[in-house]
Amino acid sequence: MGTFGTFRAFPTSEKNAPTVRKGFQHFLANLLLNTMTKIAVIYYSMYGHVHTLAKAAIEGAKKVEGVTVDVFQIPETLPEEVLQKMHAPPKAEDVPVADPKTLLEYDGFLLGVPTRFGNFPAQWKTFFDATGQIWQSGGYHGKFAGVFTSTASQHGGQESTILATISTLAHHGIVYVPLGYAHSFAELTQLNEIAGGSPYGAGTIAGGDGSRQPSEIEKKVASIQGEQFAILVKKATHTH
Repeated sequence: MGTFGTFRAFPTSEKNAPTVRKGFQHFLANLLLNTMTKIAVIYYSMYGHVHTLAKAAIEGAKKVEGVTVDVFQIPETLPEEVLQKMHAPPKAEDVPVADPKTLLEYDGFLLGVPTRFGNFPAQWKTFFDATGQIWQSGGYHGKFAGVFTSTASQHGGQESTILATISTLAHHGIVYVPLGYAHSFAELTQLNEIAGGSPYGAGTIAGGDGSRQPSEIEKKVASIQGEQFAILVKKATHTH
C-alpha cells in the first residue's frame, strides 16, 4: 500500500476495483484543475455591445493552454418596465449572473464596463458596493484584472471609464493589467476607420442611438486583450 500526493492507493480486487478506479480518476481531475489558471470574464451589457466584446475576449483567452475561462454577467439594477422603455433587449439567458463571492474563485478577471458619462455605470457601482466584507478580509488581494468598455462616441470615455475603475481595484489590492500596445499597435493606431479601444483596454463605439455594433477591428483587439491577459495571469500564478 502506498501514497501518491494525497491519494492513497489500496490493494484492489474485482469487488473494489471500480470504486478505486473512480476515486483515482476523481483525484486526477482535481489535480489537473488545481494546476489550471482560472479566469472569469464578467460584464454588464444593456444593448449587447459589451457582451459581444466579452465573447471575443473569451475566444482570445481560450487560446492559452492551461487556462480555464468562465463568463458571467452582473445583476441588472433597473426595473423591467424601465428597460422596456429604453428598448433594451433581454439579457443572455445562457450566461450566469455573478455575485461578488464568485470572483473569489478566480486568479484573474476581465471586466466589461460600459460608460456612463465617462464613468462606470450604476450596475457596476452596486456590484462593487457589495464587496465591503471581501475588502475587509483582503479576499481579492493579489488577483489580476483587465477592463474593456463601450461608449457612444469616440471621446465619450474610452479611457476615463477604465481609469475610473482603477481606484476600486486599488482599494482591493487587485493588480490592474492594461492592454498596452505591444500586441495591438496596428489595430489601435490605424486611421482607416473609426474604432474604439486604447492602451487601457479594448473598446467599441456604439453610436448615439446604439445602432453601431462592434467592428472586426474592435473584436480583434478584445481577443488580443483576452489572450495576453491569460498569458500574463498564467505566468504570474504558476511560476516554478
